[in-house]
Amino acid sequence: MSLMDDFKAECVLLKKVKTPDGAGGFVAKWEEAEPFVAAIAAESSSEERPAERPGVSGRFTVVSDQAVVLNYHDAFRRISDGKVFRITSNNEKKSPKRATFDIVVMSAEEWSLPT
Repeated sequence: MSLMDDFKAECVLLKKVKTPDGAGGFVAKWEEAEPFVAAIAAESSSEERPAERPGVSGRFTVVSDQAVVLNYHDAFRRISDGKVFRITSNNEKKSPKRATFDIVVMSAEEWSLPT
């Protein structure tokens, strides 16, 4: 077990599902999909604060195994506190193949599920 494993939290990917509303439209709801674990840390550098958009309550760095596939704008929930996050980057920061660790680093924002 590595030090990073101590910081990982159980999470679940959220998928948007549209169902017919009976009046010719659709109702969207969010359902839990695949579970995974990730380390989630708040970004609090002085450069980050002025860059925050109004309405965004926080920016975060998410670190997970490369087997976890999270794409731009995917939403997920941290099980321990129910906080929802949305990925705001592509999976471009990955450990090299010859490294002894297997991680991907992404950015995320705290997010409220739209209804």
